[in-house]
Amino acid sequence: MSKEKLVVEVLGAHNLMPKDGEGSSSAFVEVEFEGQRQRTQVKYKDLNPVWNEKIVFHVNDVADLPYRTIEVNVFNEKRSNNSRNFLGKVRVSGTSIAREGQDEVNPQLHALDKRSLFSHVRGEITFKLYLSGKEHAKSGGGVVVASKKSNKFHQQSTNTNTVVQNHQQTAGIQENKKVTHTNLTNKPDPGKGDLKPVVITSIPGPPVPAMNNAGGGIGGRVGLFSGGSNEYSLKETNPHLGGGLLNKDKTSATYDLVEQMQYLYIRVVKGRDIPVVGGGEVVAEVKLGNYRGITKRVGLNNAEWDQVFAFSKDTIQSSMVEIFVKERDTDDFLGRVWFDLNEVPKRVPPDSQLAPQWYIMDDKRGYRAKSGEVMVAIWFGTQADEAFSEAWHSKAANVHLNGLCSIQSKVYLSPKLWYLRVSVIEAQDVVLGDKGTSLMRYPELNVKVQVGNQVLKTRVAPAMANRSLSNPFWNEDLMFVVAEPFEDYVLLSVEDRVGPNREEVVGRVVLPVSIITRRLDSKEVGSRWYNLDGLMGNPNEVKSVVRFASRIHIRATLDGGYHVLDEATMYSSDVRPTAKQLWKPHIGVLEMGILGASNLMPMKIKEGKGGSTDAYCVAKYGQKWVRTRTVVDSLAPKWNEQYTWEVFDPCTVITIGVFDNSRVDKNPTGGGAGGRDSRIGKVRIRLSTLESDRVYTHAYPLLMLHPSGMKKMGELHLAVRFSCANMINMLHMYTIPLLPKMHYVQPLSVNQLDSLRYQALNVVASRLSRAEPSLGREVVEYMLDHDSHMWSMRKSKANFFRLTNVLAWLVSMNRLIEGMRNWNTPVYSSMFVVAFMTMVLMPELIVPSILLGFAVIGLWQYRFRPRYPPHMDTRLSYAEGVPPDELDEEFDSFPTSRSAEVVRIRYDRLRSVAGRIQTVVGDMATQGERFQALLSWRDPRASFLFVVVCFFAAIGFYLVPIRWVVAVWGLYLLRPPRFRNKLPSSAVSFFKRLPTMADSML
Repeated sequence: MSKEKLVVEVLGAHNLMPKDGEGSSSAFVEVEFEGQRQRTQVKYKDLNPVWNEKIVFHVNDVADLPYRTIEVNVFNEKRSNNSRNFLGKVRVSGTSIAREGQDEVNPQLHALDKRSLFSHVRGEITFKLYLSGKEHAKSGGGVVVASKKSNKFHQQSTNTNTVVQNHQQTAGIQENKKVTHTNLTNKPDPGKGDLKPVVITSIPGPPVPAMNNAGGGIGGRVGLFSGGSNEYSLKETNPHLGGGLLNKDKTSATYDLVEQMQYLYIRVVKGRDIPVVGGGEVVAEVKLGNYRGITKRVGLNNAEWDQVFAFSKDTIQSSMVEIFVKERDTDDFLGRVWFDLNEVPKRVPPDSQLAPQWYIMDDKRGYRAKSGEVMVAIWFGTQADEAFSEAWHSKAANVHLNGLCSIQSKVYLSPKLWYLRVSVIEAQDVVLGDKGTSLMRYPELNVKVQVGNQVLKTRVAPAMANRSLSNPFWNEDLMFVVAEPFEDYVLLSVEDRVGPNREEVVGRVVLPVSIITRRLDSKEVGSRWYNLDGLMGNPNEVKSVVRFASRIHIRATLDGGYHVLDEATMYSSDVRPTAKQLWKPHIGVLEMGILGASNLMPMKIKEGKGGSTDAYCVAKYGQKWVRTRTVVDSLAPKWNEQYTWEVFDPCTVITIGVFDNSRVDKNPTGGGAGGRDSRIGKVRIRLSTLESDRVYTHAYPLLMLHPSGMKKMGELHLAVRFSCANMINMLHMYTIPLLPKMHYVQPLSVNQLDSLRYQALNVVASRLSRAEPSLGREVVEYMLDHDSHMWSMRKSKANFFRLTNVLAWLVSMNRLIEGMRNWNTPVYSSMFVVAFMTMVLMPELIVPSILLGFAVIGLWQYRFRPRYPPHMDTRLSYAEGVPPDELDEEFDSFPTSRSAEVVRIRYDRLRSVAGRIQTVVGDMATQGERFQALLSWRDPRASFLFVVVCFFAAIGFYLVPIRWVVAVWGLYLLRPPRFRNKLPSSAVSFFKRLPTMADSML
């Protein structure tokens, strides 16, 4: 055996895959060489572990070393059952091993490889390989204790510059590590794909403080974060709400959930007697320091502007404000008035608005004789002023007035949605077309019903012995979504299928939705016969029946007893029925102050000045949508706008989204960009998680999942208060059904609800897009979670982990009982046996004891109740460790736009996952079939034994009190391990021998 030893110096790993179900991993490295296997220590809860450990192996023959391989495996240690998860491997040829002291002995970065096609692996590992005659191999294959580094490497590390490098991971998670850069021979080519910087971990140092960098490019930001959990957590803020506790004026009483913002308001109403040569168009210009706002152009014969300009008080850099009246396309002014800001009055709502006054203007020479007059009102106020929402703001100075409407704050109301139920019963005397009669075939008749863009068809009328070919019968209900005011028509067409994909219309009728009967409950409404090929504009015309005409039997109703679901059921903000007669009084009030945002991502490129964002917020609760004004060119916008909603059910959710306004008009000629507003992030708050009358002021992380991974887009600052008028009514709401009565009396199927929800989303998006300014379809879809039903491997894993966490308490209880049975702690086991015998002998104590236990546990858990509202949890969403291929699948269009090879890999992966599910479902079915086999006599001997045992057991239970049977069974089950047999019991052995239906499967 050679005296030289192979030294594998494991330095560290980077960007490992989370495998512990909590967004992290407890990694260790296992190295195998020539049948020898050794491992490092475990680094718990660290995706970027640092080991700095040496592993030394015996080398049988140095000459054979080029023909050998060194396999380095990284595993995650499961602390629960002493098993491990595979995190990646690296296989290195012996030809790359150098001797100690040579220049080639440098740290090497290797990307972790998969073990199989379906392995989820990512990250890199850094280690050194060299031969040394100074080291001594450790005996055995246990954990190697960390040793000191060689002097040469120690000198190298002291000469290198220690920096903090932010490496954006493939999955989009940004982490910090203290790393050192050395001169490496193998550097990545900047022109080829993504750059993977070589990261060589050094001896752990002090933690790096968290830093945020607001700069960056489009769709990403380079920043430093202290860690995933802290960076993505909720942060409590202490804003100066309502002007402080000492300021008890009317403004603070109205706007007490936002910070007071002082504004200088200037309303330019109109002008008269303006000396213009040629009678052209005139504009008014308001100038305050470096800020100036220009009104719209009006004709001299009707010089009325009636526009309000608002200048933030913290940006005022002058003691006077000037108003110029100019002719179109000229720089010279025709008249001028000015005001000293020290003399401007202050207005506090609900005082009436300040009346505008006529002011004589000065001309260019300072004379007031022939300059004309202008009507102006000027005052100081806050955002509580009525003019705030319609005003031109100084912070939007680069937005022309033609695009002012697109940046103003607005309140929208969703249209009232109804379910339209069309019951197609039958038809009589249907006259077939020429093709149907000439071919002498059996007609295939169905009814197509169209309402707006919604089209549904009945099935083909079945053959019935007592009905002729011209009298088809369907009796089928079709459901649609319509909105008030009713503008649509119901078009019913009776069609005959004359060939493949060929249908011939044999009759039709058109009904206005406005004449259809509305119903509030499940009572049947009378049906009517309609003449085919007739347009029913007046309901009285229905009574006139034409003899020998084709007719169709229809029952159409507008069902107001349902709640039309336009949101995901789990995030619903309103559960009231459509009909207002069925509404109950509101139980509380929700008040929200949208304060601002911080550290937003730059979403677009500003002309020559880098990235910028024009951010606005949209909040949706019930039928009321609110949209804040757009703060132009700011990565830390301040809105400070307060809104109020009536609450009818506490178990509802309010959704707040942040968007980048792509329609900001910076062109004086009009015609904004007209693009789609980009999503920045959203927040959901469930009202039932809020305490009554408490003001919650927090900064919510705005998280977005991109194809490159999860990114933090900034933070949204909110102030929320939920006030309850009557606590008894509030508690009573928990005892009544969540949805209206009709959902339980005449329930709709899951497929119907999904289809109707999509139709409701289209109706809402269409109506809101007709508002001014319009609320884009992309905003409505994002707020209503239109894609929540799409398949996602990430969501499937997240839901699986949610189910695992729910069942974790059962596993813990089973472990506790198993520990009692094994008598690991004799004192606790003895107490458990005494408690068990007490319950058996006094069964009247069982139910009270269980309920008392629940009450005690609930009181104990009160100490650990959540102090903050819930927010987006990255670990719960399985968003931190999702592989890139799964993200690509989630963001792919439907149908897919990827190549056949990518689709094949996805299909194989899905088959692998479905195979495991198939196995689990099969095992569950096997156990159920064994229970059925007890009395099915598929195994006659087993069924005979079971019947005989049941017969004697019935006699025994009749003669012996049940409590003694349970006591004996419990004592037998809790006997100490020394009195037990390690083999399975007779009952378990008998059950596992029972036959199942798996024998009959192919």
